[in-house]
Amino acid sequence: MLLINTGEGKGKSSAAFGVMSRGWARGWTVGVVQFVKGGKWKVGERKLADHLEIEWHVLGDGFTWESTDMDETVAKGRHAWTVAKEKLASGDYNLLILDELTYAVKYGWVEVAEVVDGLTNRHPKTNVVVTGRGAPPELIEIADTVTEMVKVKHAYDQGIKAIKGIEY
Repeated sequence: MLLINTGEGKGKSSAAFGVMSRGWARGWTVGVVQFVKGGKWKVGERKLADHLEIEWHVLGDGFTWESTDMDETVAKGRHAWTVAKEKLASGDYNLLILDELTYAVKYGWVEVAEVVDGLTNRHPKTNVVVTGRGAPPELIEIADTVTEMVKVKHAYDQGIKAIKGIEY
């Protein structure tokens, strides 16, 4: 299965990490590759993954608007895809979470055709969850399930900053 969680609403990664937990509970080998979050972002799900001995790769360096070196940010995004592509083909995983992969495509770090190829030619036993806003039509077309998160209201719009345990 290829699942995509996209849209402007909250919960794309959280939903993916719910699938991560279910997969682990079923005895699956699970891996996570994060394309953007990095640096100071210590997400709570990572603590759970460490406790469960789920392989987790934080390969981004944070949000692009916080970057002090865009060339390095782009290089890290490309590297994250290289790692993800190897894992997709390896046959070592029942489930891979490719968190924020859509941004690597949206920002032009990785060509959408290359991502489509990596996803469609992945090992047959590997299920994938892709997260991020603005999933391109090419990814939506090859997915088995696509969920669009819609923002109705968000605390951030009222000036409330991200809260540990709620947003991360």
